[in-house]
Amino acid sequence: MKKDNSSSRRRFLQQIGATSLVAASSPLSSLAAQAKAEERILQYERPVSSNDTIRLGVIGYGVQGHFDSNTALKVPGVELAGICDLYPGRLENAKEKFGNELYTTRNYKELLDRKDIDAVIIATHDVWHSRITLDALAKGKHVYCEKPMVYKISQGYPVIAAAEKAGKVLQVGSQRVSSIGYAKAKELLAAGEIGKLNMVNAVYDRQSSIGAWEYTIPKDADAMTTDWERFIAVTATPKMPFDAKKFFWWRAFKEVGTGVAGDLFIHLLSGTHFITNSKGPKSIYSTGQFSYWKDGRNLPDVMSGVMQYPDSPEHAAFQLTLQVNFISGTGGQEVIRLVGSEGVIDVIGNNITLKHSLMPESPGFGGYDSLFTFSKAMQDDMQTDYDAKWTADQRKRPTKEDIVFKAPTGYDDHLDHLTNFFDSIRTGKPVIENAEFGFRAAAPALACNASYFSKNIVHWDPVNMKLNTPKTT
Repeated sequence: MKKDNSSSRRRFLQQIGATSLVAASSPLSSLAAQAKAEERILQYERPVSSNDTIRLGVIGYGVQGHFDSNTALKVPGVELAGICDLYPGRLENAKEKFGNELYTTRNYKELLDRKDIDAVIIATHDVWHSRITLDALAKGKHVYCEKPMVYKISQGYPVIAAAEKAGKVLQVGSQRVSSIGYAKAKELLAAGEIGKLNMVNAVYDRQSSIGAWEYTIPKDADAMTTDWERFIAVTATPKMPFDAKKFFWWRAFKEVGTGVAGDLFIHLLSGTHFITNSKGPKSIYSTGQFSYWKDGRNLPDVMSGVMQYPDSPEHAAFQLTLQVNFISGTGGQEVIRLVGSEGVIDVIGNNITLKHSLMPESPGFGGYDSLFTFSKAMQDDMQTDYDAKWTADQRKRPTKEDIVFKAPTGYDDHLDHLTNFFDSIRTGKPVIENAEFGFRAAAPALACNASYFSKNIVHWDPVNMKLNTPKTT
């Protein structure tokens, strides 16, 4: 086995070299407010896994299944052993890409029965995540499950218990938590660079039909080619009539998907939790609307959430706002903005912008103040007292440099996340996003859907990971 790579990861975080001056801005700031900031390139040494062969099976070979498998095969020593998907066209696609010898099946249990498969990627419709994860762990497979880890909050506890009992690695696929940029934001926050955290504003906007999940539906889509009866067997409506949109545009339908909450809020939540070390919020409220993509979907295309995080040993109390807009005139943006008492950290992809704003030591006096409403004698007397107490320097705002941290060209957090998964299988090191972490992100995201439909605040116990019933007086 190769040696632990954690030391090399720590080294890159410490190796920050100044390069040039650029204008710093963020999607949430005005162009007029641009300021010069020192740009620093995040130094990165890619961890290299040992070449012990890991045989991989993929369950769900749609868009994300393709991305996950392609990235997984970049990790040294990982071999593709089989692919499962309900739609035969995707199995044909797999053989065209990897050869006719590749094992394929429409029944995931047949893939799990294979002794030559060590680990599986689960990239199916959300409604199938927990069922397949439980079956995979029971068969002794290591599991990389796409986010959200579960379709319902109640499914989280059995998955956590099964992962512990099986003794196998379970990694949830919110890849940004493995980003070197997020690691830098975590370091800056812990170092007190923005003072005491009090708010996080997180946005994930899009402006395209594909971004809104209107994926191309193949001409031969029907109940037979999608194995519709098998597909809906795990749903709450096992007699649901065939609907090609619910199979191929599934994220937009509550019967099989979890909408923007389970697809995108979850990225913002997992990133926020990683950076702040948070266990989660205590209250969740969400609202949404159908603004543009009125294509039969029953989950909104514009959605916002507000969550209150309690004061805890990990962080001060803060409020989190979440936003997804699928018809955003910004053209699309992804940013997590951490707001503290002394500055702001903007996490934009894998890049970080740090801006400072510090208050002067002296309190405000004059200007837009009630002072001018007093008598002239009172104003003069109070001005004399103020001048005697506070020096000119104490009235000035202290300044600190603003800095932009950039990941190296070509850096891929998705590759890092899958490398972390396979390294954990080989070395026994903890993964970045285990079942508990995945559930702590999934539960508040899924609670947003519950809040949206019920129009009520959802109360959550972040320590014990349980829904709370509010006390009435």
